[in-house]
Amino acid sequence: MRHLGWGALAALVLLVLASVGAVLFRADWPIRLTPADWAAIRFTLWQSVLSASLSLAAAIPLARALARRQFPGRGFLITALGAPFIIPVIVAVFGLLAIWGRSGVVSDILMPLGLGRVDIYGLPGVVLAHVFFNLPLATRLFLQGWAAIPGEHFRLTAQLGTAPIDRFRLLEWPMLRATAPGAFLLIFILCMTSFATVLALGGGPKSTSVELAIYAALRFEFDLGRAAILAIIQMILSGGAALMLLRISRPLDLGSGLDQGTRHWISHGRLSDAAITLIAMLFLFLPMAAILWRGLAALPHILDAKLFAALIFSLKIAAVSTLLAVAAALAIAALAAGRRSSTMIEAPATLVLIVSPFVLGTGLFILINPVADPFALSLWVTAVINAAVSLPFCLRILAPEFARLDRQYGRLSSSLSITGWHRFRLITWPGLRRPLGFSAGLAAAFSMGDLGVITLFANPETASLPLLMQRLMGAYQMEAAAAVALVLVSASFAVFAICDWGGRHGRHL
Repeated sequence: MRHLGWGALAALVLLVLASVGAVLFRADWPIRLTPADWAAIRFTLWQSVLSASLSLAAAIPLARALARRQFPGRGFLITALGAPFIIPVIVAVFGLLAIWGRSGVVSDILMPLGLGRVDIYGLPGVVLAHVFFNLPLATRLFLQGWAAIPGEHFRLTAQLGTAPIDRFRLLEWPMLRATAPGAFLLIFILCMTSFATVLALGGGPKSTSVELAIYAALRFEFDLGRAAILAIIQMILSGGAALMLLRISRPLDLGSGLDQGTRHWISHGRLSDAAITLIAMLFLFLPMAAILWRGLAALPHILDAKLFAALIFSLKIAAVSTLLAVAAALAIAALAAGRRSSTMIEAPATLVLIVSPFVLGTGLFILINPVADPFALSLWVTAVINAAVSLPFCLRILAPEFARLDRQYGRLSSSLSITGWHRFRLITWPGLRRPLGFSAGLAAAFSMGDLGVITLFANPETASLPLLMQRLMGAYQMEAAAAVALVLVSASFAVFAICDWGGRHGRHL
């Protein structure tokens, strides 16, 4: 299997280098940016800074409330914070519009009060959507930070009668100071490379990101040179932020103790913690409830051939993408297992995180266009790029487990001459079945809901579920879009649940 790992690494590096090389070759040198390009850069940076700042500002009190309280359903609540990672972006955007849009619940409440309707298109909507997606991520990061503070430290300060503000300064502030910069940069990168959110909520030239400008240059202007220049700008921005993230990332050392819990004994602030948790849950879960409510009402009216064709097309993309991502991750994990230089082997697999999927799509479009019809290859190109984007996450799930199996059974297997297929069947498959199912579920759900590269390669007759939903929203067919949203989120959860269940079911075999 290890020779397959070298092949998977080589294919990934070739994909990235070929795409980036095509972009660099096609760009018009020297680079000259138009006022519209500068406006897109400014908007990209500004909305990313705002989104990351507000996400952290909301996540810190929420994580603090969850870290120091124990209540029925707390575990389920923390698990449910992962829902935005599985829910397709375009579906969540629709849910936000159902609550915060001009015809949403909030506007319906404000109108009788004479306050007018809410308009979230443009910068406010983009930032609102990014906070919705990244608040759970930031909360989980800060929860890990609070869990790393030994509980003995908190109890000691309580026994000494330390004031709450001093307890925060001595114990919690060092953790926040160490965790917040990395969390900010991570969310900043995610917001900067966001496409579907800006496409759905951007609201015009003043709210155009760099990735949206790349899309417009390719699909509407067919200006490959300008698209290449913008792709280079995107690489510089995301690569610079990623290098900063790597530079400031360091292990969190807050001391050691036998008790890592920080709950149960804190008596003050119960009411405020409950209020913060309730507000955050309403903000995160009301859009999902709106999708379910509106989608069920409209679903019988849109069950037609176009919907089923889009569903089948999405399932095909997800199947190919998941197979490629999991197979490549498994092969690279096998290659890295038992090697001292495992980090050097895994590092190239993370290269795709620095290069935006839209940059990869632009490069492949430039490479394919002279020799074939890019739109005819939409399924395969989209699946390959989705697999490349999913690969680092699948590898992070599989590599530690594969290394553990190699440490436990590697020498024994070699001494008994258990190799090849027999070793995979007897040792690797039973040990990796659960993480394989989980990683496959994540890759499949991501691919089902992706609205990015498919917008570059899909022709008017071809659409995935996210693209069909985006087209309906663009035509103001909101009820039909609600039905498609319900089908899309149901299909995404279904493929995730099936893969995850397949990994957990029959682990004793």
